[in-house]
Amino acid sequence: MSGIHQQKRPGRFSVESEVVDGIVVATVRGEIDDDVVNDFGGALLSPDAALPPRIVVDLSGVTFLDSSGINVFISAYHRVSGAGGWLRIAGAPNPILALIAMVGIDSLIDCHPDVEHALEA
Repeated sequence: MSGIHQQKRPGRFSVESEVVDGIVVATVRGEIDDDVVNDFGGALLSPDAALPPRIVVDLSGVTFLDSSGINVFISAYHRVSGAGGWLRIAGAPNPILALIAMVGIDSLIDCHPDVEHALEA
């Protein structure tokens, strides 16, 4: 594991990224809303990411996700798939997973129960 990248907003939001076998694993905690969307998007859409980009977003520590976060996922999906890579969601709590399904993101981005399954898929 290498290439750790970290952004935090104490008590509300944090994202830590590490590279596991060439795959970026972004572990997100807290609330994903309009106040942190730039930090969240920057962590997923880093311009120095390897091509083709392969990203797993661990949402197991996320307590809230609004439309701005959904838009980041859509943008990241288009950028990553356009570059021949993939984006996967892992460990989303049931309320977050229900929202992802309700807006149809799960039809674009594969959702997995945990990071291990997402890395092996």
